[in-house]
Amino acid sequence: MTAVADARVRLTDRLEASGALAPDWRQAFLDVGRHLFLPDVFWADTSEGYERCDRAESPERWLQLAYSDTAIVTQWDDGGDGGQREPTSSVSMPTMVASMLRDLDVHEGHKVWEGGTGPGWNAALLARRQGAHSVVTVELDPAIAARAAANFRALDAVPTAVVGDAEHGYLPGAPYDRGILTCAVREVPPAVIGQIRPQGVLVLPFAPLFGGGAVARLTVSGATATGPFTGSSAFMRMRQQRYQAPSVDDYLPGDWPGDASQEYTTLSPFKVVDDWLASFVVGLAVPDVYYRRSDGDDMTSLWLFDTGVTSWATVDFVDGASRYEVRQSGPRRMWSEVEEIHRWWEKEGRPGFGRFGLTVDGGEHRAWLDEPANLLPPVRGRG
Repeated sequence: MTAVADARVRLTDRLEASGALAPDWRQAFLDVGRHLFLPDVFWADTSEGYERCDRAESPERWLQLAYSDTAIVTQWDDGGDGGQREPTSSVSMPTMVASMLRDLDVHEGHKVWEGGTGPGWNAALLARRQGAHSVVTVELDPAIAARAAANFRALDAVPTAVVGDAEHGYLPGAPYDRGILTCAVREVPPAVIGQIRPQGVLVLPFAPLFGGGAVARLTVSGATATGPFTGSSAFMRMRQQRYQAPSVDDYLPGDWPGDASQEYTTLSPFKVVDDWLASFVVGLAVPDVYYRRSDGDDMTSLWLFDTGVTSWATVDFVDGASRYEVRQSGPRRMWSEVEEIHRWWEKEGRPGFGRFGLTVDGGEHRAWLDEPANLLPPVRGRG
């Protein structure tokens, strides 16, 4: 057995043993090598940060990382040359790829739409499993799409690859039995829901503006889609849904603290923003709130804002303190809303990702706990 074949088998065995890889996906993972979709130079997302790896310099390490259970970045900053600030294309972590394909629950004869081709590994797995004629994949970035097309040419089963906007789905190929997004959204595109057959399934990473993220498995019925979250996720956000925050001066035109009230809280802001699940729950409850942090030598300030540019708040964290100063301004009490939903979550026993779900109906998003009728409670300032 060659080194590549051995690495492929070992990764597939690990994924299957962990439960992430359903047995009926095993052959596709053995047949479609992950290394075929990686450039000669990439950046692996390791516990110590992004590790740059050059195949020419370190071929053994390159192959090891290619078949490791880690996400691999293949593009930074939308392909710009201004440095490496934000990863904007990748080959996803194999455990995440396998588990989302398991959630998709494809069967023979199903036609599948994918939004976000990236380098193409996920689409290639689908094409190997379903047949090339049954898979349509859409990529917004022409350069990424061109690289994916080159990667596909090495395969027997080549999906229909389209350069276009995944927010619009791909109407010429609709309707689809299954849909999958490989980029995170904070609003599920109505056009995509509308192109899935009744009782079809749409799997996607959902990432509220505030923070956190989880995979949603939605069952479609007309313009409505509803279903549970199946587990934590961390994906790059769909390019069209990146939020461009206004200037702080738009919220606070004068000197700080302006007309803000002064209060105190015993809830550390980092128990909210540094906890992936907690920040996700807050984001579900207050989808129009975001935060920024300002780090100083002796104090860290958490700034909260609403997208309506009506209200703001700050919470000052000092290490070792038992309470933290809060300033709030505007008709909404930003920190009070966050604190309220966090308190509700703790009272409920800190339920995990799998107990939450999402219903999307005509563009309206409603988060729920355990069942669709049990909506998250409203918080002050939102009704």
